[in-house]
Amino acid sequence: MVRGNLRRFEEEDGNWIESYLKRQLSTPRRFPLSESDSRKLVTLTVKTQESKEVEVSVPTKEEQEFSPASDKEEVRESIRVQAMLSRIGERMNLKIWLPKSDRQRVLSVWKPENDSLLTILPLNYDDTTLGTIENIDVLWIKGRSIVRAFEVEHTTSIYSGILRMADLMALQPNLAINAHIVAPADRREKVFQEILRPVFTLLPKGPLRESCTFISYEEVKNLSLEKRLEYMNDKVLDEYQERAGDLDD
Repeated sequence: MVRGNLRRFEEEDGNWIESYLKRQLSTPRRFPLSESDSRKLVTLTVKTQESKEVEVSVPTKEEQEFSPASDKEEVRESIRVQAMLSRIGERMNLKIWLPKSDRQRVLSVWKPENDSLLTILPLNYDDTTLGTIENIDVLWIKGRSIVRAFEVEHTTSIYSGILRMADLMALQPNLAINAHIVAPADRREKVFQEILRPVFTLLPKGPLRESCTFISYEEVKNLSLEKRLEYMNDKVLDEYQERAGDLDD
């Protein structure tokens, strides 16, 4: 038995522990690990360009986005936007992926049709990459490829989604993916400021701004009102996105 300190047990406590351990020895009882506990036991590693293996962590969506100051109405609005993005992708005949932590809340707004919502990602990447991809707010999938990836930001920091996109680009520099940060229009400049930070400009693949753009909540709503989405493809998003630095070019 391993103890955290050498303080002496009270005799009654010691007797209880001893009897419990004896019962466990004679009639073992399983105590399954939670999903969170299981993740903590797994060491995730990646190889650097110099083929050196290094340990990394992939925060869960809940760990990365915990914000006591988040306004409940903002959170509800972000769920509605996730639902709109899901519906738009579905109407374009694409498959949809939602993080497990958000799925039930989004499904209270969006009712998938024709098995459009995926329960397993049809992607062949290492565990570290998959752990990052699984936490992205909305994915549009075609076959075994990610067509578009969306992070819907509702926290004041506008940071967790950008970090997740940057993690993905760092893990898979050869992955051609169109990524988008979706947030209210009044946070556009904040998103651009973060995307243009040096840490996101010096990624192996190149500056994050080249593969990750901004789409406002309002533009998502406008796109959702298009009556001919079934006849469009994902490239229509190019008309609704904004790229950090474009105003200065």
